[in-house]
Amino acid sequence: MPATAPTWDPAQYLRHAGHRARPFTDLLARIPDLPADAPRIADLGCGPGNVTVLLADRWPTARVTGYDNSPPMLERARQYAGPTPGGGHLDFAPADARTWTPDEPFDLLVSNATLQWVPGHADRFPDWIDRLAPGGTLALQVPGNFDAPSHRLLRELADSRRWRDRLDGVLRHDDAVLTPEGYLARLAAAGCTADVWETTYVHLLPGEDAVLDWVKGTGLRPVLDALGGDPAARDAFVEEYRTVLRAAYPAEAHGTPFPFRRVFAVARKPAGSAGSAGSAGEAGR
Repeated sequence: MPATAPTWDPAQYLRHAGHRARPFTDLLARIPDLPADAPRIADLGCGPGNVTVLLADRWPTARVTGYDNSPPMLERARQYAGPTPGGGHLDFAPADARTWTPDEPFDLLVSNATLQWVPGHADRFPDWIDRLAPGGTLALQVPGNFDAPSHRLLRELADSRRWRDRLDGVLRHDDAVLTPEGYLARLAAAGCTADVWETTYVHLLPGEDAVLDWVKGTGLRPVLDALGGDPAARDAFVEEYRTVLRAAYPAEAHGTPFPFRRVFAVARKPAGSAGSAGSAGEAGR
């Protein structure tokens, strides 16, 4: 993981918005009923906000806050802020998942394709779960494809003789996320009933160098940042990466198949849980 968060480009990220939204909708489908009639919901790592609005669709009376540490992403997301048709409200605020702790009880804390950027993120689970209302839910989705060619070739290229000195420590490694069994163990240890699973999507991506276009919005961002002050070097790295990606993901007649594994977890706090969230939650409803 980079020492600082990558510089995000909302337009590039949204080029594959439909494919990126699919895991979020699959995650939402497994979230149980929430304990409040007008639930309080946090979307940690909301990005450009295009999927945060789906929370208001699922829980029309909810007060939903999307949190992100990227000013460009938050600026893009704020187009969705305001009252929602069902009587709820949607807003956005800056926060860093590495340090954020809720200052009020939430009925649902959801994080979609964010925690892979947070080293040791499972250590945050007890704090977050403690701030859930009794019967509340923590739901997350992270990519589980760090051993896929798209990521493995990127790390190998960054570690090659030409680039090693300039890119040492810039990229995440294959331990950026836990195994499904690892998430189950950590969430169960925090006192939750957990539903954990994995899915491999096979996205059919359009256009030339489609996988490169995808990773320019996500996994390649730290390299683009690290080499941003040297455009010639940045372009040279991208061309080398383009070459190996073309061999690993050959285009076919109808597009480029891109297998992408993701790991999901939905953890429900017991309805009778005591603690700071329990007392505060009852007082605040």
